[in-house]
Parts: sequence; C-alpha cells; structure tokens
Amino acid sequence: MAMEEKEVGFLGLGIMGKAMATNLLRNGFKVTVWNRTLSKCDELVENGASIGETPAAVIKKCKCTIAMLSDPKAALSVVFDKEGVLEQICSGKGYIDMSTVDADTSSKINEAITSRGGHFIEAPVSGSKKPAEDGQLVILAAGEKALYEEAIPAFNVLGKRSFYLGQVGNGAKMKLVVNMIMGSMMNALSEGLALASTSGLDPQNLLDVLDLGAIANPMFKMKGPTMIQNNYSPAFPLKHQQKDMRLALALGDENAVSMPVAAAANEAFKKARSMGLGDLDFSAVFEAVKVLQHQS
Repeated sequence: MAMEEKEVGFLGLGIMGKAMATNLLRNGFKVTVWNRTLSKCDELVENGASIGETPAAVIKKCKCTIAMLSDPKAALSVVFDKEGVLEQICSGKGYIDMSTVDADTSSKINEAITSRGGHFIEAPVSGSKKPAEDGQLVILAAGEKALYEEAIPAFNVLGKRSFYLGQVGNGAKMKLVVNMIMGSMMNALSEGLALASTSGLDPQNLLDVLDLGAIANPMFKMKGPTMIQNNYSPAFPLKHQQKDMRLALALGDENAVSMPVAAAANEAFKKARSMGLGDLDFSAVFEAVKVLQHQS
C-alpha cells in the first residue's frame, strides 16, 4: 500500500474531485482519473493525468485509489456495479472514499473491500470549492490505521489538517454533524439578512457588525456579500446540503436526539429545491427564505 511511489487513482471529478486531483498532480503525484462522464477527464489529462476507462481499471493500475462522489448512491454504484471497484480490489490495494455519505453506506463499502483483502478508510472532508483548490480541506478519516498513515502524504497536499477518528462510520458521522450545523447557520444568516432589509436596514451593515462580534466566521464573511447580490455560483450545491441535512436528521432519529433547528433548516432547503435552486450554491436558501417571508 506504499504511497511514496506517489501513484494514485482518483474516481469522481465534480467540483471537489477535479480540484483535489489537480492538486495531487501539481504536487508530483501520478494520477489516473475516472469520471462517469469521461469528457470531464480531459482537463486533468492536459495537466498530466492518465485516464482509466472504468473504476475497475483504475483500481487495477493503482495501489491506492481515492473516490470523491456526490452521494451514497454514487458511492455504492462505483464500488458494486459492473466494472466497479470490487472487481479489482485485492490484497495490498487501498481504497479511500472521501465522499460525504452516511455511516451505513461507509460500513457496506468497508465490508465489501476488506472481504476481498483490500484496505479501506473513509475520509470525508470539511470545506468546499476554494479550500479544495487551495489544499486547505479538513479531512475526517476513519478505518484502517495503517492505510491512514500511508495516505498522509496525499492528505497533506489536499488538506490543512487530518483527523483520525477511529472505526469506519465515525468520519461519516462527524462530517454530517459539521454540515448540519453549517446548514442551520446558513438559514439563520438568511433569515437575519431578510429581516434586516425588510426592516429598512442595510444588510451590508449587518454583515459588518456580525464580523466584529463573537459570531464572526469565515462562512458569513464569504457568503454574505454574494447573497446580498443574489449571486449563488455553486461552491457547494444546495441539493448536496439538503442531502446532508437529511442524513444528519436520520442519524438523530437513530440516536433519539431532538434537532428542531436542523429539521426546520432542512425544510427550508427542501423548499429551495422545489423552487429549482438545487444546483445553485447552498446559500441560495436565502431565496426560499425571502419567498416564505413574502407569503406571510
């Protein structure tokens, strides 16, 4: 499983995967990429990547392969479908799934990989497009410790900090808790901006005041100004944020943890999806808040 040869496979070239694979290439890794729409690989090939025609082909070629997929369904299909990861995973090969999924999905993948003698860690990330481009993600890893140690050179390129959280499932759970808090905060900010403008205040003044106080944070600072301009170019698509709220609420159900704020935030994200905003940035929930406000 030695990664010091700096050869790595990469499955999934969405907003995040493309930025991460590019970073690995820039830092001297040899990268073999695959994406469901193969044309998405072209730009990476220009930067020196090779193409694997199928997930199985990538696994066969590389000792260690990273996946960055959109949701549990995609994460499972890449592993279990025809010409998927399972067809070539074997002893001495590592698979690192950095997608945001629920603990159950991670456990299914872990069991399948390890039953073939392969090595597995889940390693979802905190951070969206810009941190991915800058190699400033926070990596939440869990699973086989030896593979985690092997992956550190790659993680050091992709992220500013890695956490090893123990058994498979813990990385997934930590990521869902973080994104649940983020989604709730985004709704609070949206409601605050709507309340400020409707009450005759300048929303930019609100942002300036927030930025000087105890709840100042990078998300408000970065997203607030673009929200005021109705600019929702997707760093983290709203449909994925809603999926994470849904998965976090399911985790709450399993553990009988009451989460009324997160539940309300999820409803607002669902409303935004029904308005056709799913592919915009998750901050577009502001539009749903505005609509609900005008209805009252």
